[in-house]
Amino acid sequence: MPRHFFFPPEWVVLGVNNVCNLHCKMCDVGTKNMDSNFAQNLVGTHPLNMPLDLVKRIIDDTAAYYPKAKLAYAFTEPLVYPHLVESLVYANEKKLYTTVTTNALTLKRKAVDLAKAGLDELFISLDGPQDIHNEIRGNAKSFQKAVEGIELIKAQKNCPRISVICAITEWNIGHLKDLIDSLKHLQIEEFAFMHTQFNSQETAVLHNESKWGIDYPTSDSNIDIIDFKNMDLNVLMDEINQIKSLKTPFKIFFSPEIKSIEKLETYYLKPKEILGDHCAAVFNSLMIKSDGSVIPAHGRCYNHDIGNVYKQNLKEIWNADALKKLRGDLGEAGGLFMGCSRCCSAF
Repeated sequence: MPRHFFFPPEWVVLGVNNVCNLHCKMCDVGTKNMDSNFAQNLVGTHPLNMPLDLVKRIIDDTAAYYPKAKLAYAFTEPLVYPHLVESLVYANEKKLYTTVTTNALTLKRKAVDLAKAGLDELFISLDGPQDIHNEIRGNAKSFQKAVEGIELIKAQKNCPRISVICAITEWNIGHLKDLIDSLKHLQIEEFAFMHTQFNSQETAVLHNESKWGIDYPTSDSNIDIIDFKNMDLNVLMDEINQIKSLKTPFKIFFSPEIKSIEKLETYYLKPKEILGDHCAAVFNSLMIKSDGSVIPAHGRCYNHDIGNVYKQNLKEIWNADALKKLRGDLGEAGGLFMGCSRCCSAF
């Protein structure tokens, strides 16, 4: 791949705040592992909330240089960001495509305003039927509130496109089909099951001991209280096959697509074996944190400073020397570093 790109990014990802209102078992923020790359990317900057003038600067740059890029409010929990609606209205005026990824705990309160603001797409994270989801998320009403929020926003005249994302973990295996059944009435657009995305201690050490660890140090991530040996992979494989045979009103897919028990065992129990081909996100995405600093791709990437929108515009950052070097280094490494082996962007 060339290092200098004349084509635009597909995504401009916004880390608009550094706070979450749930305590998810599969997330370093939820388990308070603040030393990981993932947690630092999500909650390691100040101020707590991205200033409105900074969001507008990003929106102006995106509209000026990359008007077809999607503006993605993704981290840490956009629905508690105080400038969300006002900035969405501004982005809509600039004719940008906007998306919000949320746990939907407060969606019912924001549903009407989000629809009026012109939000284009809503990604909602749900981890199982009611009791399973609530246990994973650490809130006894989180599933019920999310469903109430979805029902309300679906009733709005300008309802955004809605998709559900489910992270597969040891706690919801055997309950994935139940989740689908509980949401069939909502008329969502897509349903994505994401295999656990993580970096093991073993792969983090191997990565940091390689030559790539000098410029791109990493850490274990999202494994604080997870034990993959507790996952009944035979049950999971059977459930995947059962779900794929379903006829539903919405599209269902898995990421990555794993079609055998052997590959499933490799994915979860042998993370040193790289299954993906190359990083897609570093070639199509940027993430901007609340202080204006920019890192490659999104929250799971290396906490590698490639610029700051207070000092450079997005066009300059998209082909900044640090980002061009990372793209070239990934190519030299064969497409992925060891620390990338179980990142969603590898598939």
